[in-house]
Amino acid sequence: MRTEHFRKKLEAEKVKLETEMGSVGRRNLSVPGDWEAIPTETGTEADLADQADVVMSRETNTAILADLEARYDSIFSALSRIEKKTYGKCEVCGEKIEEERLEADPAATTCKKDL
Repeated sequence: MRTEHFRKKLEAEKVKLETEMGSVGRRNLSVPGDWEAIPTETGTEADLADQADVVMSRETNTAILADLEARYDSIFSALSRIEKKTYGKCEVCGEKIEEERLEADPAATTCKKDL
């Protein structure tokens, strides 16, 4: 298995995800490793409709951020498996995960037969 190749792919995706998360959120300083959504507007709008837009923006960003964080966590987990030398092993059956599956998703945790 080309573990170093997959490490590089995972690291690149991690950087990309951090950039994407930074566009809709910010690091939550009170909870290490957590992110919080930010609205696209300032939150000081006087008009009631504009205030509603701010709330909707924050809710949309929260949903986007939740998806990005889930993928970010899976990338971190895969990098951890590389360090522990368990990367590429199916978490269900223990068999080797197919290389083409890892090419498609370097953070995959199962082989094709255990999807």
